[in-house]
Amino acid sequence: MMPANLGRMEKKRALVISGGGSKGAFGGGIAEYLIRDCQMNYDIFVGTSTGSLLVPLLSINEIEKIKAIYTSVTQDCIFSTNPFIISKKNGVYKTRINHFSTIKMFLKGKKTFGESKNLFHLIKRIITPADFDRMKTNTAEIYITVSNLSTNTVEYKRLKDCAYDDFCEWIWASSNLIPFMSLLEKDGCEYADGGFADLVPISEAIYRGANEVDVIVLKARAGREMKRPVRNALELTTRAFDFMLDQISSDDIKIGELLGKRRRVNLNFYYPPAVLTENSLIFDPYQMKKWWRQGKRFAKEQNPVCKCIEIGVDK
Repeated sequence: MMPANLGRMEKKRALVISGGGSKGAFGGGIAEYLIRDCQMNYDIFVGTSTGSLLVPLLSINEIEKIKAIYTSVTQDCIFSTNPFIISKKNGVYKTRINHFSTIKMFLKGKKTFGESKNLFHLIKRIITPADFDRMKTNTAEIYITVSNLSTNTVEYKRLKDCAYDDFCEWIWASSNLIPFMSLLEKDGCEYADGGFADLVPISEAIYRGANEVDVIVLKARAGREMKRPVRNALELTTRAFDFMLDQISSDDIKIGELLGKRRRVNLNFYYPPAVLTENSLIFDPYQMKKWWRQGKRFAKEQNPVCKCIEIGVDK
């Protein structure tokens, strides 16, 4: 007779949050609804870029703390040297190169156009050593995605393998969209935004044993409208990066879906209903407060896009 527990899988639920800069506020609203209103208990948290900022505090239910940051952060909270000059006219943001800051960076022999040291200080302020100890003793596992530019590989940093200062550096590296933000040089390697390698790290959650995954993807599922022509080299660069990250995101989702079918994993996708912004490096507290509210309301009113209940069967 076959043992009763043969083939029975341990149920593990994961929360995956993609990269997306300031759009993380929308993802935070969705996560608040899932954790607080739906009482979801997650065994695994995996984040990339802005997702890596969200998941540590979400894992210990510090929703109000992370919400306060995401709804009040400004450019000055992120950049110590800002490569952009941002203006707003008739509700539309315009960006141009901050020539003075960029030239200053070149004269100093820096490797990037801007620096985000203020973001690192912010991370250490919002994730205290006491918070870190709670995360470490918590049963949930936390993974942060980083891109190792020296070896051309993606790495997933497990919180429980890290010391406090190291983990803060990995979150910072995961969030740094180079060449506009800082490059982390650590252990003889150079690290940057995890989104360059794995923008939507579904596959990592599955490899870690998840069989139910809630995936917050911070890009609209619907096609985008025709964009106006770029006005300067900076806009061209940010648009090229946006295009590249969109393609990486699409590939990551397809890989995750295929892996989910193979391993009988249920994937629940949450996408913004429309394009939130064309430049996710603009941090406007008013806009981000609105996105957090919209994310929570959207998750409450809309069912997720569910896939991969069984091999080859979509829901």
